[in-house]
Formats: sequence, C-alpha cells, structure tokens
Amino acid sequence: MTNMVNKAQGFGLSLLTKIAGSDVLDQFKLRKFVEKSLYQSSKAGFKTLSQTQKVFQTNKDVHKQRLPNQQKSLFDLNLTEEQQMTADAMQQFATEVLYPLAHQADQEERFPEALWQHIQDLGLNYYALPEDLGGVAAEKNIISNILIAEQLAEGDFSLTAGLLSTFSCINAITQWGSESVQATYLAAFADDSALRASFAVQEATAAFNPYQLKTQAFADGQQYKISGEKTLVLLGEQVDVLLVSAMLNGQPEVFIVQRDQSISAKKTPAMGLKATETVTLKFDQTPAQRLGDQDFNYTSFIDLGNLMWCAMAVGTATAVKKYCIQYANERTAFGEPISHRQSVAFMIADMAIEIDAMHMLILNAASLAEAGKPFHREAYLARVLCAEKSMKIGTDGVQILGGHGFTKEHPVERWYRDLRATAILQSGLHA
Repeated sequence: MTNMVNKAQGFGLSLLTKIAGSDVLDQFKLRKFVEKSLYQSSKAGFKTLSQTQKVFQTNKDVHKQRLPNQQKSLFDLNLTEEQQMTADAMQQFATEVLYPLAHQADQEERFPEALWQHIQDLGLNYYALPEDLGGVAAEKNIISNILIAEQLAEGDFSLTAGLLSTFSCINAITQWGSESVQATYLAAFADDSALRASFAVQEATAAFNPYQLKTQAFADGQQYKISGEKTLVLLGEQVDVLLVSAMLNGQPEVFIVQRDQSISAKKTPAMGLKATETVTLKFDQTPAQRLGDQDFNYTSFIDLGNLMWCAMAVGTATAVKKYCIQYANERTAFGEPISHRQSVAFMIADMAIEIDAMHMLILNAASLAEAGKPFHREAYLARVLCAEKSMKIGTDGVQILGGHGFTKEHPVERWYRDLRATAILQSGLHA
C-alpha cells in the first residue's frame, strides 16, 4: 500500500508540476489556483503516507507497551525579560559612556577617574552581590554575566576589562568563597562601593600554563603566605583586594590577599589593554587566605574567567563589524562604495559568521555551567575559536580600512591591539 501511495503521489505531483510550468496559466489567471492545488496535493499525499505508515507501525508493535507522549523542549535562544533589560542597559552605557572615553584612555594609558563614579551610578557590582547583601545575584547567573561583558565590550574592550575586574572578583567570592571569606569580603563590597579588586593569575613565562605556576603558597598557622610574581594585573596599583593563583602542595589554588607593603608593583605596558594600567606585582611572603573550601574547582574557575574574555571578544568584534560596514558603505573608490567589491563584502560576511559562531559556543558553555553540568570541553572550544577568530576579525578590520586602519584616527587599530589579549590571557576575570 505504501508503494501505491508513493506512485499515486508521484504521478499527481509530476502532472501538476508540468501544468505549473505552462504559460497558459498566466493567460487564464489560473496560476494561484494551481499552485494552491500543488501545495494541498503534496500535503495530502504526505499525510496519507504518514497515516499508512502509522497503521503498519501500530500493527507491528501491537504487543509493545505504549509510552506516554513527551513534549520536547525547544532550543530557545531568546533572553528572559530581566536579561534583555540588563543587556539593553549595558549597551546604552557602552555607547554613551565607554566609547567616548576609550580613545583618550588608550592614548594616556590611564583608566578614566570619572568612570569610577559611572560604575557606582550603574550599580554594576550589585549584579554580582547576593540578595541578602542588597545585590541581585539570587542564584547562578552566568549567562547574564556573559551578556554584561559582551554588551559593555562593544563600547571598548580595555575599559570593559577594567570595569569587570572588581565585578568578577565579587562573582568568584560569591560562587567559590568559604563562609569566612564571604562574611568578610562580600559585606565589605556591599558597604563600600569604592572598594576595588582584581586578579593576579598571569605569569611571565613562555606558553604560560595556569596549572603550572611559579608563585608558591605555604601554610603559616591558620593562614597562608604567598611569594612570587604576577604580570599583566589589571589596575594592579589601584586595587585593595587581589585574587592570586599559586601552587599549594603541588596543586594550583586561589587565595585572597589584601594590599599591603609586602606587595611591590612595576608598570608593565602592553600592546593592548592600555587603559587598564597593567602592572607586574611581586609578592614577598604576603599574608593570604584560601578562597574556597573542599568544593572549590580550580578548572571551573579558570574556564569561567576565559568565557568572560571570550564574551568581551564577541562584543568588540561586533563593534569592528559595525564600523567596517559603515566605513565600506561611505568610502568610495572608482565611483562606487567599496562595499560593492566582493573581496570587502565577503570579508565582512565572514566577520558576521564568525561572531555568531563564537557567541553560540560561549552561550553553550555558559548555559551548561549555570545548570551545574560539566562544561570544560565547551569552554575550551569557545576559547580556542574566540582566540583565533577575534584576532582575525581585528586584522580584517584594519585591512578593510586600508591606510586609515593603520592610524589612530579610527578605532579599529585599538580594537586590533586589544582583541589579541583574548589569546594571551588565561582567566583574570570570572563569570
């Protein structure tokens, strides 16, 4: 019977298709009618075939127990109302505050003092603090943190890194901190919005491996002491609290440190991230407290930090794409916009494809992390893709602008330098 239905359906569709290709239909104004018939016939044929197959399937499995219908959840990328409101607020802040400050901050290699007040007005740190301390972090909100980083970085990569240093430290303490650490530091951040924090993770070694650290920690009674050097510490001379990674009994751990005289700083200018005033910090038997208890997961700590860098890369890469589209449409050569040239159009199209791919991988890893499921593989894949593609997008942005891309007249050269940090820095932030 199935073969009969197939043959009948095939014959009918073949006939209707031949009729549909005839010019006579247009002469007699019958095209819409025939096209509708073609659609209804196809639909009816498949419906008949489907019902027939169901009958035979039912007869075949008559002795099997029938399972109840289960509705499958859809793959939904839509943001919740709260997430959308947060993303919109951060995007507006990035456009109106960060972007106008970015060029001068990069030139002066200084984090704008005025931005600290803007941070307090925005209430950024309260997105990381628990509700009982006046914040909004009732539970894991990793996806929201990723969205914050992504939207802010569309205004500027370097300023966003500086903005998120304290925010990320609060996130880490909220998620991983022991009871004593949380009681001491979360309350302090809630009471004093001017308190600043950063991470000291990176070390000046070739092919730096965050699991093999030169910085050492050793027990000193109930506390610990740390000795070693960390480089590329964001806002390292301005912060009051540091989260420092160090080896303890042959295993990497994270410690919380208050700034004191045992920590010396040396300015370390870098190719990018100039507005974050990166420094090298030297710890000389600095008193420290272990961040977490037995449930602390160092790998997840590193992975969540890398996802924040990836999210920032997506935001800045989006800014590059938008700027290049506008430039290519306005810049004329040989009497027409350069966007009409396939080499330019394809380059911008590749940007859009790569940005979407990066965004999807980041959200996949973040959603697994938020659900409490293993996400190391997904975070690693996201970082590998973002490290490669963000640098390519930065390079292509400079290329599209040609000679202008090599000057500081346009922001793409700054974005090019900043985006390269995605492949260099291991954590130093936290989602």
